[in-house]
Amino acid sequence: MRVLVVEDEQLLADAVATGLRREAMAVDVVYDGAAALERIGVNDYDVVVLDRDLPLVHGDDVCRKIVELGMPTRVLMLTASGDVSDRVEGLEIGADDYLPKPFAFSELTARVRALGRRTSVPLPPVLERAGIKLDPNRREVFRDGKEIQLAPKEFAVLEVLMRSEGAVVSAEQLLEKAWDENTDPFTNVVRVTVMTLRRKLGEPPVIVTVPGSGYRI
Repeated sequence: MRVLVVEDEQLLADAVATGLRREAMAVDVVYDGAAALERIGVNDYDVVVLDRDLPLVHGDDVCRKIVELGMPTRVLMLTASGDVSDRVEGLEIGADDYLPKPFAFSELTARVRALGRRTSVPLPPVLERAGIKLDPNRREVFRDGKEIQLAPKEFAVLEVLMRSEGAVVSAEQLLEKAWDENTDPFTNVVRVTVMTLRRKLGEPPVIVTVPGSGYRI
């Protein structure tokens, strides 16, 4: 899942981004509304965690732009105000969910995951294919009943492949969904991660390389 965190309190923004990355999400961070508009014009995000009171361009205007562009991106709006009227206003602007500060990180993570599931074709909460069972919420992976421990990026790549339901996923698509914008697209990070993931999943191999196209399960 690709997430953009937009928050002018840099310590909070960086802390949220670090926590979401530990949950196997690809996260970009910006600290003002103008930078947010620039990023959503370049990258495809599943979810934008958007502070409402932003410098340069207000969070409301960022949200309106996402709606105006007809993007499938879901917006989780943050605010220091917990007034019902503010929540209603934010939802009427086009936000998909609303979370007042301060918040529990576990709740933010759960809301981001719930919104992420709404950006694509509805799938069951636990993904199963080729003897593999993947639970995104619990961060658990089993093959034929045996639990497999995966690093965050390995988990993210496997989740993207499982969600594709047998369709081929290109290396570029994996890079887009599992890594943030600071990753050098000319590295072999995708190939190396897939190789490590194959080894951990065991025999017989379930990740198939489609020459010139990408990977599928």
